[in-house]
Amino acid sequence: MAGRDLMRFKQFKKQGIAVKFGRFSQKENNQIRKNVEEFLTITGIDSAEKLLFTSRYPEDKETINRLKAEHLFSEGIPRPWRLIYYRARKMFDPNNYKGRYTKEEKEKLKKYHAMHGNDWKKISEMMSRSNLSVAMKYSEIKSAINYGPWSKEETQKLMHAVEEVIRKRMEMEDGNSLSSSEKSNRDLSIDREKLYQKLPWTEIEAKVGTRYWRQCKQKWTTILTNKMTKGQQLYRGTKGLQAKINLIKRYMDNSVTTNFVIVPSTTKSLNSSLFRDVPRAYVQAKFYKLKVSCVPFWQKKSFSEIIDYLFKKKLPELEENLEKRKGKQLSSDNSTASQQKKAFQLSDIFDSSEESD
Repeated sequence: MAGRDLMRFKQFKKQGIAVKFGRFSQKENNQIRKNVEEFLTITGIDSAEKLLFTSRYPEDKETINRLKAEHLFSEGIPRPWRLIYYRARKMFDPNNYKGRYTKEEKEKLKKYHAMHGNDWKKISEMMSRSNLSVAMKYSEIKSAINYGPWSKEETQKLMHAVEEVIRKRMEMEDGNSLSSSEKSNRDLSIDREKLYQKLPWTEIEAKVGTRYWRQCKQKWTTILTNKMTKGQQLYRGTKGLQAKINLIKRYMDNSVTTNFVIVPSTTKSLNSSLFRDVPRAYVQAKFYKLKVSCVPFWQKKSFSEIIDYLFKKKLPELEENLEKRKGKQLSSDNSTASQQKKAFQLSDIFDSSEESD
């Protein structure tokens, strides 16, 4: 693979194209799909799963490996071949889209982990789930976890944990630019995105102790939304109807086509224009609730099919309902929708007034 990359990188350098790392863009994802389809057409391999998960088809393994050595599907993507290959595996693995774990599956996962430890590849094969899926699910069920309403003590632990990691990150980024007195000042300003983007949830989970990372993330989204909006109900009544309408229209305009994945860059744009001061996960949660409640058999539909259904079937109904309720409230909603704070004071977010729910 290194030899292949060397030749490719030389070509990119001649063209003045920099090699990329990090998150794949929607354009790159589409190029991977196109490249894989062309690869299958050229080689005669009948599925992307067979190409990318050859070990599942031992009878064809030798032939497929030979074809993979002769052809590539990295055309037009200035990244190391290894990263493109891993990204394609994640995109085309049918085991990534199998829905919620049943009670029986959770028990099997515990049993297999007791037998094989953290050998997620082996466990994933035994459960017909992806490596990442079984690893993340095990982190959720490995110990006694609370469910239901959060206690006041748990909520305080969560807020202290999030504040600690955010302040530590701010200090590392600012370095010596802040004096010690400024660093201890609770009224430091922070960019809104840093309050929810790329937080170390497994570390926060460990600090909270009684909740797994996904619960911590969901609870923090609820707390942060309440703090940012000062308790306003942004998704109720006329405001809620308008937000749903805008959400459907914007996704249709952006023509997002990934299966069951809300593209982060698109969500950020939606967040900025449709809601005032809310975390990105808030927008994602509202879209999830919209598709689950309005789209029949949504689990069997692609993302584009879900958007198409919402646009053709649900949107006219929402617009009709909104028309009936139009009035002064609507004009007031629209006048404030575009106002968005770009930064917050830490003291506005991390006070002690958050109550358990």
